[in-house]
Amino acid sequence: MLIAEEFSKYFGSVCALKEVGLSLPDGQILGLIGPNGAGKTTFLQGLAGLLPMSSGRLSWNGVQVPLRNRPKLLFYLEDGIAPHPDLSVGAVLDFYAKIFGRGGNERDEALERFDLPSYASNRIKSLSKGTLKRLLLSLAWLAHQEVLLLDEPFDGLDLRQVRGVTLSLRDLTRCGRSLLLSIHQLRDAERSCDRFVLLNSGGVVVAGTLPELQVKIGRPDANLEDVFYALV
Repeated sequence: MLIAEEFSKYFGSVCALKEVGLSLPDGQILGLIGPNGAGKTTFLQGLAGLLPMSSGRLSWNGVQVPLRNRPKLLFYLEDGIAPHPDLSVGAVLDFYAKIFGRGGNERDEALERFDLPSYASNRIKSLSKGTLKRLLLSLAWLAHQEVLLLDEPFDGLDLRQVRGVTLSLRDLTRCGRSLLLSIHQLRDAERSCDRFVLLNSGGVVVAGTLPELQVKIGRPDANLEDVFYALV
């Protein structure tokens, strides 16, 4: 289990995160939801060790994880990046498959799972937003780390693609891996995640499963969007 405790971040006198914490059991998908500016990306970057925090502790199965060891445990997929723009999709997959110690069969499976075979010879800089997102997710699928931190994994995808990606991510959890997804599309979050942490103004508003959140607002028929508007 991954446990984050008291993550805070100040930019001068401005508080971007205030004592944010969560727990992520093995084999679970946790959705980090909240309005724009709530601190979701800042928190992911802090977990990954890419953004220095003002405070915060991270542990894995009861053992503290120092910054230098986080890349071994956590794979962070940032939103909006386009790695190696002049390389082809196939070349990028080859490169990262070797980095992650994956064989050719796994590389080919990633290509198929994320509906990329017809783009194998296309350069990264020529890809549409949705196709680029599927490529990035295929790299996360190849990664060897136990915990995946994915920032806006469904952005740019249509409904059918979201379903396919969700099934592939769910397959990873069956191997005991854990996923923390930052999502602003609440319907996608409700379909794909086991539990949710709602952030607002840099702090945790509530955390739990959808039934637990329904109890919180006193509406047993509420969907995740209803919960969001009731609490934010």
